[in-house]
Amino acid sequence: MPGPIDSYTKALAAYGKLAGGEPAAGKLAEPAGRSSFAEMLKDVAGEALHAGRSAEAASVAAASGHGDLSAVVTAVSEAEMTLQTVVAVRERVIDAYKEILRMPI
Repeated sequence: MPGPIDSYTKALAAYGKLAGGEPAAGKLAEPAGRSSFAEMLKDVAGEALHAGRSAEAASVAAASGHGDLSAVVTAVSEAEMTLQTVVAVRERVIDAYKEILRMPI
């Protein structure tokens, strides 16, 4: 049995490995023009990284005297909200994974 998935990057890699294989018989095909679950997770992770980097850049600019304090507060608040969202989604995924493990075979 594989070990626990302890980071979202490992989860994305595991999902990508599964999604990259041949579709199983009876499996529904993904509709054309729609992105996969792995691509959606990748986009969300990228947005979270962008929010963190913009908050960090605004903080550095304010510390050096070139930034606006209200921009720093706004950027840090956005980064905090993004982090809380990512943590909440991670917790839901972990709960779903645990529930699947508890299912009888």
